[in-house]
Amino acid sequence: MFIPIGDSNIRLRKPYITYGIIIANFAVYFYQLGLPHNELRQWFFTLGVVPSRVFSGELIFTIKTLFTSLFVHGSFAHIAGNMLYLWIFGDNIEGTLGHFKYAVFYLCCGIFASLVQIFINPLSDLPMIGASGAISGILGSYLVKYPRAKVHVIIFLIFFIQKISIPAVYVLGFWFLIQLTNGLGALSFQQEGGVAWFAHIGGFLMGIFLLLMFDPYERKRLWREMNRYQ
Repeated sequence: MFIPIGDSNIRLRKPYITYGIIIANFAVYFYQLGLPHNELRQWFFTLGVVPSRVFSGELIFTIKTLFTSLFVHGSFAHIAGNMLYLWIFGDNIEGTLGHFKYAVFYLCCGIFASLVQIFINPLSDLPMIGASGAISGILGSYLVKYPRAKVHVIIFLIFFIQKISIPAVYVLGFWFLIQLTNGLGALSFQQEGGVAWFAHIGGFLMGIFLLLMFDPYERKRLWREMNRYQ
């Protein structure tokens, strides 16, 4: 098991959008902590994306929740993990794209991630919540843009704890492999609920696609590298 705690990339500009997203997520989380248990369940169903409602004619409700679900989390571990990844990797992608494009990028990754999970599990009556789909998009774009950047991680092996630095291509590539294997495993065993693995996969791939759309230099660089091996 490993936990990323930072990276070696220098910020190109102040990540105001990333700061705002983190603040908004924690504000929503601390607000919901004050809700009674019976209201909290309704809170998740009101703001989360419920796949079965998409095909029951509740189109306006679904469109709204595609946005609101990105700011709702089920536990402190859930939000802490998501915001840690956003804090480490989001600032560099915001610096690359600029504030406005980054905001559009974040929302598009999150929405597409939810749509992929809806397509995979359309009959689910459980609400999907959390920013992980959007953050997965950031991880995908970071992998393409900064594959050689060093990511500082803490590794836990029983009683052994070690801090090391690993190139992003290995850290994020391994992360994606975990999402893919768990997602395929969930399909094989027809698991309901739990982690929305395919939202992570969809967000990750959308992040790569949008980076190439928003960053012409990166698109040309990858095209040159692809031609070099042909």
